[in-house]
Amino acid sequence: MRIALTVDPELPVPPILYGGIERIVDMLALGLVKRGHEVTVFAHPESKTGGSLIAWPGQSSRSNLDTLLNAAVLARGIAARKCEIVHSFSRVAYMALILPLTIPKLMTYQREISARSVRLGHSLSRGSLEFSGISRWMARDVKHLARWHLVPNGVPIDVYDFASAVAPDAPFVFLGRIEAIKGPHLAIELARRAGRRLILAGNIPDEHRAWFATHIAGHIDGDQVIYVGPVNDRQKSELLGKAAALLMPILWDEPFGIVMAEAMACGTPVLGLRRGAVPEVVEDGVTGFVVDTFDELVIAAGRIEQIARSACRDRVKTFYSEPAVLDGYLEIYTEMIARRDGRMTT
Repeated sequence: MRIALTVDPELPVPPILYGGIERIVDMLALGLVKRGHEVTVFAHPESKTGGSLIAWPGQSSRSNLDTLLNAAVLARGIAARKCEIVHSFSRVAYMALILPLTIPKLMTYQREISARSVRLGHSLSRGSLEFSGISRWMARDVKHLARWHLVPNGVPIDVYDFASAVAPDAPFVFLGRIEAIKGPHLAIELARRAGRRLILAGNIPDEHRAWFATHIAGHIDGDQVIYVGPVNDRQKSELLGKAAALLMPILWDEPFGIVMAEAMACGTPVLGLRRGAVPEVVEDGVTGFVVDTFDELVIAAGRIEQIARSACRDRVKTFYSEPAVLDGYLEIYTEMIARRDGRMTT
């Protein structure tokens, strides 16, 4: 199968540190090539992933000129490579020139979904554009507008070492962007009330540095609360593998939260608030605890030893591993091509 993958132009594939979507595209590209498919990736010029690279000339998703340039490159590239399907993890606008064509196109959303974009894309493509979400939660309000699929995000499970046990005084870990909606301030309070050390890891966006200085910096003491900054995959595996739990006290509706899959791949259970896709990713009482209030989270923290770390790893293997993601998307590709060729009508 000749497959085109697209991703936004701001970060290379794979990213050096932060970049969840780029990690998914890298895993998908490498996996598809291993399975014998011909893959063309449209991405940042410094990308080094599976298949062939066609570099975006425009480097800003917010620039109208760059969007036009990238749309033209995509149209020329899929024609030159005779691609059989286009799988977009980038802006729908990049497919503007190919929407009317019959080539099957799959748009995977990793962020908030615009009903207007779904309606417009479905109409302009005359049904050749289909959509996929990474959780049932994120597609709940738009699934009636077009043909939708579900493929959760995943992780290359061999990158994450399984730890069958941790020390009795193992710390909690918070891993993510250090900003209010991610709840790092709640993670600090939770760790203190549970009597655990806390390791904070992740980048501080420039626009949230003032918030960090006010709400987080004063609590970092190098003992009970430690901040280690951004971490790469190897560092993530070591950090999460030595943790008693990953904390997800989020204050927004996270579409997926790939860090939960990364933690469970290491055998580390998740303590999370019931927001967004958290209840889908974490099986309550089996791979962690998902609760409604902060006080309930504190209570759940005292029961974390009840979770079998092997169950966490098994859940990732079944639902969130590289083979699971590849199988899911390949099944969709096959269905879409068959539908285009008139071999499938449902």
